[in-house]
Amino acid sequence: MTVAAGDLVTRPGHIQYGDFLLGPGTPYQWEDLTGWDDLPGLDSGTVLRPAAHGAYPGLLLAQTRVIGLVGLIIRAPVERIGAVAGALSAATGPVVDERPFVAWLDDRGPRLTYARAVRRLVPIGLYRVGLSLGGAVEWEATDPRWYEVAERSTWAGLPAPEPGLDWHAEPGPERLDFPLEFGDPGSTGALSVTNQGDADTHPTIEFRGPVDRPSVTNVRTGDVLEYDIPLAADDVLVVDTQAGTVTLNGTASRLSAATSRSVPEQTWTLPPGTSDLFFRAAPGSVHPAARCTIRYRSAYW
Repeated sequence: MTVAAGDLVTRPGHIQYGDFLLGPGTPYQWEDLTGWDDLPGLDSGTVLRPAAHGAYPGLLLAQTRVIGLVGLIIRAPVERIGAVAGALSAATGPVVDERPFVAWLDDRGPRLTYARAVRRLVPIGLYRVGLSLGGAVEWEATDPRWYEVAERSTWAGLPAPEPGLDWHAEPGPERLDFPLEFGDPGSTGALSVTNQGDADTHPTIEFRGPVDRPSVTNVRTGDVLEYDIPLAADDVLVVDTQAGTVTLNGTASRLSAATSRSVPEQTWTLPPGTSDLFFRAAPGSVHPAARCTIRYRSAYW
């Protein structure tokens, strides 16, 4: 059975990498976690002024985050020390895809990143007494941000008018009974999302049909994503702004359907704080079953 990110983390000191747990209550204790709260290295686009003092400030783009677990202690019965150390080795071997890495260090609670183990040190000098002292593991996270563990999700339908009062009914005093019933409120196509972190986060956007030329606009930044494609009732168009991909029904790429109004997918982010979004479509596309869903996690440096 696959263990979800953070499912095994229940108290401070726990670290879960994939489905492997280290920390209190396990045979694997540790002293320090380096690189976790540090600002990662930055590539600077700053350029010196050719005819004046100083420089033109450029973009600061974060490099990978390197996380080091140091002071690793492995303790087990002598007859099991090899198996316990071997379990750590199996869990921290080279892999192709990054795995969820969740650490709970303090009162801020668990935080999530995705990483791969790239170095491991397991001293064997005290195996004869069931100990390994002074070990270390190093991970590399290509996305240097860390995230809240629980994913947030919100959705909206296309704008629809309110039904209002029925003025065509037979007149009578009962028609003016208060409070007046104006019917169920119509959809506005508006969404509100809150990134509680201090770094921009890349959401995943899902458009469900029936809808023609779906779009979503971030009112705060002015950025638009719009796709000139008709979606049937069973169609789902997924925009992964982190990967920069647009897929129809999980397989077919529809990146070419982006209109001239669209910004590049990887630049469409949710900045820290609250952002108001609008879900819209081509004129006349007003089906009540159409949906725009935003899934995201608050992001931190």
